[in-house]
Amino acid sequence: MRIIAGSLRSRTLQAPPGLATRPTTDRLRETLFNVLAPRIQGASFLDLYAGSGAVGIEALSRGAATVAFVERAPAALSVLRVNLARLGLTAGFRIHAASVGASLRKPPAGFPSKFDLVFLDPPYDAEKEYADALGLLGGASAGLLAADALVIAEHRKKERLKEKYGSLERIRLLEQGDAALSFYAIAIQPAKGRFRLAAVQRGG
Repeated sequence: MRIIAGSLRSRTLQAPPGLATRPTTDRLRETLFNVLAPRIQGASFLDLYAGSGAVGIEALSRGAATVAFVERAPAALSVLRVNLARLGLTAGFRIHAASVGASLRKPPAGFPSKFDLVFLDPPYDAEKEYADALGLLGGASAGLLAADALVIAEHRKKERLKEKYGSLERIRLLEQGDAALSFYAIAIQPAKGRFRLAAVQRGG
């Protein structure tokens, strides 16, 4: 894996061994950040199921103000810390060694008050995590999201996520190979239509 663009462009990253984690491919990460480009500078970014940290590190490389990495697997945490150290990154991020559910229900010390962008990519064997994490972000933990936040879930193309999870509504679906990216935004009333249009325009 490599960092696609920004201050750390072309630097390489390690990936956790085995199939328990699913590193986002360089090509899919490039597609993701092409969409997020107008929003990434100065953003507060939450990388759930962070694994190697490739997505959050890409966000830092492209100008995100802060990244919170949430990961509980010891092997993945070890690789994440190695990647950050090898890149010389010492500020602008926090690592939270905890489950996503626990982190969303009771945000740990160091979490920003609001996140502009949230990315989640559970392991292959944890498909239930999508409903749990998106349900929390669209419900009990919605207070973690800025008013115009985007929540992006990477998933198998054949795995169809819901159009709505509480206050979150899907505004875009991108498919690439066997993978897909579902983009969710907060459905705000009564100006729901105007908000959704603005979110789509910002997203590209």
